Amino acid sequence: MQSADSPRSTLARAVAARIDGLSSALSEQWRNARPIAHFVVDDLLPDATARAIYAALPDIGGLLHRASLRERKKAGVDLEAYEELVSDALLCFQEDEVLAAIGRVIGSDSLHGDPTLYASGVSAMEQGDFVNPHIDNSHDGDQQLYRVLNLLYYTTPNWSVDNGGNLELWDPGVKNPHVVPATFNRLVVMATNQDSWHSVNPVRVPRARWCVSNYYFARRPLRESDYRHVTTFTGRPEEPLKRLVLGLDARLLNAVGKRFPFLTRLTRHRRRPVG
Repeated sequence: MQSADSPRSTLARAVAARIDGLSSALSEQWRNARPIAHFVVDDLLPDATARAIYAALPDIGGLLHRASLRERKKAGVDLEAYEELVSDALLCFQEDEVLAAIGRVIGSDSLHGDPTLYASGVSAMEQGDFVNPHIDNSHDGDQQLYRVLNLLYYTTPNWSVDNGGNLELWDPGVKNPHVVPATFNRLVVMATNQDSWHSVNPVRVPRARWCVSNYYFARRPLRESDYRHVTTFTGRPEEPLKRLVLGLDARLLNAVGKRFPFLTRLTRHRRRPVG
């Protein structure tokens, strides 16, 4: 627990205050959003604070590089190796006041944070990097709680939609995307469930697009029906061969994940559990 005057607590109060100040409008966004429930908060933090976070981000070379048919990006959760401001920018979203503020927007008082940052943390995408359409792992790293929200805070100044690297929210058939630009100092909060197909379109410019991401969990899913799956990818509509290959890949991974759920703990993309 951070002291009330710590930098992390100060960031958390600023985030919660910004969300609370827009709560009614954000709740309306959440209720009416298509094809996936989500809301967007622009100018989340004071401009100087957001720029300081960007300046403190780690060297890309020290991040975990992922490269496959599914995705190409760099990510990390090695907070002890990063500047303290980066750690605070990530973990402020785990503070109770932020959880409560977001809970008020979506109408939930049962959200849980994840200080281990399982599959979240900081990420950078350089020219040519992408993330194919996918649904996130249904549960936390211990397979105890449902993953219900994805929080994406974009931190690259002067980033335009034409640069690529934007969030895409897909209809259930993964045919038509709704594009959410990854503009500077923007927070996107989206639902995660068995139909929440989303992706990141390729970065088109010789710059890195950075994101600070978190997940929230709950004992019950946002929808009433139970479900369980691993992170599952597919191809874009113009990639029929990749869609076929990734479909086979998804069936294999889900079969293994359901038979051996403990394998989800064997990942480098998670901090050591706290406590």
